[in-house]
Amino acid sequence: MQTKANERNWEMRDTELDEELAGILTAISVVSKRLAKKLLALQRRDESTGKGGTPDGQDE
Repeated sequence: MQTKANERNWEMRDTELDEELAGILTAISVVSKRLAKKLLALQRRDESTGKGGTPDGQDE
């Protein structure tokens, strides 16, 4: 009987951890998307003003 109670507790805890992990990964995805949009906007702005890196794509 104690074993079944432990299994249920583990399953509940495992589910909670899975939900928390899914939330964290979703937040990372949202932030990554925002950063990508900002980088794209900066790149477009630099291209329109004639600014940019070296022609071969290296920054140094």
